[in-house]
Amino acid sequence: MSRFLGIDYGTKRIGLAIGDTVGRLATPLATLEAPEPPDRQVEAVLTCAREYEVDAFVVGLPLNMDDTEGPQAQSVRRFGTALEAAGGLPVHYCDERLSSLTADELMQGTELTRKQKKRRRDRLAAQVMLQAFLDAAPSA
Repeated sequence: MSRFLGIDYGTKRIGLAIGDTVGRLATPLATLEAPEPPDRQVEAVLTCAREYEVDAFVVGLPLNMDDTEGPQAQSVRRFGTALEAAGGLPVHYCDERLSSLTADELMQGTELTRKQKKRRRDRLAAQVMLQAFLDAAPSA
């Protein structure tokens, strides 16, 4: 069994989700405020990774609709490279286009306030992205 930490990386918040290859189900975990500087962001994610004993990271890559990588995707790759170097665990990238939109759709019809939805959005986006990764992974 491999356990993955899904990461929706943003400059203000970092959404986290957890999943594994046995259950093949991603679960929203937490939303971290993205501390400055970037090395503190890496350490905050590594703290969670150690707590949940993950084997690898799945980082959402915000590709443009034409499949190109813009400045945000490059920022995510820098974060992923730093995370892999500091944590010693592999980093996989997964297309996260529309994951935030899907997260918003999941919360439609709930009685959550706008502020409550905002706090949950990033972890749900991480769940959506990680679930796509687990669904695409070959069966064990």
